[in-house]
Amino acid sequence: MASGLVFRGHEAQPVNDADFPKPQKPWFFLRYILREQRLHFLFLGVLLASVFFFFLLPSSSSPPVRAHDPFPASFLARDDLTLWPTTNTRSYDVAVHSVGKIPLGIKRKGLRVVVTGGAGFVGSHLVDRLISRGDSVIVVDNFFTGRKENVMHHFGNPNFELLRHDVVEPLLLEVDQIYHLACPASPVHYKFNPTNVVGTLNMLGLAKRIGARFLLTSTSEVYGDPLQHPQKETYWGNVNPIGVRSCYDEGKRTAETLAMDYHRGAGVEVRIARIFNTYGPRMCLDDGRVVSNFVAQALRKEALTVYGDGKQTRSFQYVSDLVEGLMRLMEGEHVGPFNLGNPGEFTMLELAKVVQETIDPEAKIEYRPNTEDDPHKRKPDITRAKELLGWEPKVDLRKGLPLMVSDFRQRIFGDQKEGATST
Repeated sequence: MASGLVFRGHEAQPVNDADFPKPQKPWFFLRYILREQRLHFLFLGVLLASVFFFFLLPSSSSPPVRAHDPFPASFLARDDLTLWPTTNTRSYDVAVHSVGKIPLGIKRKGLRVVVTGGAGFVGSHLVDRLISRGDSVIVVDNFFTGRKENVMHHFGNPNFELLRHDVVEPLLLEVDQIYHLACPASPVHYKFNPTNVVGTLNMLGLAKRIGARFLLTSTSEVYGDPLQHPQKETYWGNVNPIGVRSCYDEGKRTAETLAMDYHRGAGVEVRIARIFNTYGPRMCLDDGRVVSNFVAQALRKEALTVYGDGKQTRSFQYVSDLVEGLMRLMEGEHVGPFNLGNPGEFTMLELAKVVQETIDPEAKIEYRPNTEDDPHKRKPDITRAKELLGWEPKVDLRKGLPLMVSDFRQRIFGDQKEGATST
């Protein structure tokens, strides 16, 4: 029997015109606009828009806003705002949003700062200043010469962090500025553990990766036993490259070379401070440096040891003056090295007499053979710092020394009492 299914795939099917509307005529849109007074509403809309733009937007006579201006001139002209210094836009950045009201009394933006060697003598005083101005500070120290006691008064402060780390090992942090102070600075310590080059290289690498500004604390020892007096930054020095002090002298010279190479080759913003003799509270008690030696010996009723004939000259700056210079150098826009020191000059014998006057007039002086490669003269020319940084020391030796003596007296006799109690 034949099947009832019939294949009709090739048969023509009827087409319904309603399923395929005809294309609109070109003049259809014009006819739509002209109907029912739609044209009047169109003209009315254009008129309202013109009135809005003419009366409500600023006139073309207003001064144009330059692309680099953080605020338009009309905003800066308001007398109800407290503005901040604009000498260094890098340190005073502020975000301006397109909506919302700018709060009154805008303050300086706090920076994120790392201080290597921040638990040491100079570093801890620098940390105090940075914290006091509102920065967030990370102290990196291996405590070879640094002491937790120097920074423990900041424990609990949310803007302070302490990291036990040796900068000879790489470190990754996100900060705006790097103060690189980590390095033993006294002969007793740097002969045992010279760390100038590797640590500086690691911190320069960090500055390059994160785009941070980098300050190297170099030293007057880069001048060696100078043939120029006083010493200017342009003087190349007179250094024994294989002497007992060369690990420190040449290490700092190499650190300066690395810093300048990173600046020229990688665009790192570097600052170099050549620090002359500095004294003050928190110095190591027995680090072999002349001021700390004299003060500790006088307090302990020991003879003051003078090496050689005592006619060698040094300049001595109080630590607060140095910290001020370091901060001005970091915030400034000058790359090359700066001498930071007190241009006042004392022989070793003159310094010993000042210590006697301050602590014990009966203290005796004991002469010993001079050490190898000991510089005969050392005095900074600070003309460059005066002119470009507006910096010069303020604290005289006879005013600063008693502050150091008070700190040493408390630490020396406090340590003795603790020792006697434990015994």
